[in-house]
Amino acid sequence: MRKTWLLGALMACLTAGHLWAADATGTWKGSFDFQGTSMPLVLHLTVVDGAVTGTLEGLPTTPTGIHDGKMDADGISFWVNTDYQGQNYRLIYRGKLSPSGDEIAFTFGTEDGSFSAQMTAARAANPAEATTAIDITGTWKGAFDFQGTSVPLVFHLTSAGGAVTGTIEGLPNTPTDLQDGKIDGDTVMFWINSDYQGQTYKVIYKGKVSGDQIVFTLGTEDGSWSTQMTAMKGT
Repeated sequence: MRKTWLLGALMACLTAGHLWAADATGTWKGSFDFQGTSMPLVLHLTVVDGAVTGTLEGLPTTPTGIHDGKMDADGISFWVNTDYQGQNYRLIYRGKLSPSGDEIAFTFGTEDGSFSAQMTAARAANPAEATTAIDITGTWKGAFDFQGTSVPLVFHLTSAGGAVTGTIEGLPNTPTDLQDGKIDGDTVMFWINSDYQGQTYKVIYKGKVSGDQIVFTLGTEDGSWSTQMTAMKGT
């Protein structure tokens, strides 16, 4: 009788642990602070028998595959590779699922401990929230003022799964490829390299999408120059 009771209790614990781990399957959205900027992330997780697989969107290398993912009663853990300023880093994630199953509190950082952050990811209510983004695929045209001269630009954009790729025409080194492009909700961000008087500058673009227009704020990474412009779709 005692043996039967112990066996039953063990099976109950294993079943409960399996159900708890499987509950993390789905799409999760959160954001973390990076040098004063809110960085949105989207995690697509699948949990099978305690093993976690999936992707993470929002880092410079996006989507990023999850490695060595696992989940048990102690929480969820995995790592991803990402690039920053030309260098590759391994980011290690550890998270705790809330009792309600609707949030995961993550602590993550570089393997060497040089960077760490926290974020809370909430479960997406439906698959449509997986991309969390407006589709801005198409051609957009606008112009900005540079020292009293109107400089026209043409954006050829493709957005899918929160990632934005494409080119800009109208700058000195044209067409110019977009780097690290992403869109979350109505906010689009990317950067490009541009030459001016023999020097290369990193120009960061951040825009708000509203219907057929994007209002951009753009400027050099060091803050020495910035401006605004409105780009219209299909004009």
